[in-house]
Amino acid sequence: MVIAGLVLSGVAALVHVYIFVLESLAWTSPRARATFGLTAEQAANTKELAFNQGFYNLFLALAVFVGIAFTALGQPAIGATLVFAGAGSMVAASLVLLLSSPEKAAAALKQGAIPAMGVVALAIGLAA
Repeated sequence: MVIAGLVLSGVAALVHVYIFVLESLAWTSPRARATFGLTAEQAANTKELAFNQGFYNLFLALAVFVGIAFTALGQPAIGATLVFAGAGSMVAASLVLLLSSPEKAAAALKQGAIPAMGVVALAIGLAA
């Protein structure tokens, strides 16, 4: 179950790297505008904000990746702590999105379901 938790958390981290790319590197592109439902003008006006937000997503992903690496290197306490912090923050952010913008429930589910499954699987695996 630990491996399942790490794999699910790793997939969630990859999703957050993709979100980083959209927000920080491609915010004004047609793909990012379509993903986030923005006009060209809205994207231009929020580019600086999105750039910063993208890095939050990248840092959460990096915490998970480093946690997976520590676990693989035989340091499960450090690894699990980092994975729980990174993936748990992803889940928390998805809940904030859901509660603050209920019309974005689908996006919140995409952002939070996989890391939630990873956190649960990892916790079960470590408790066994």
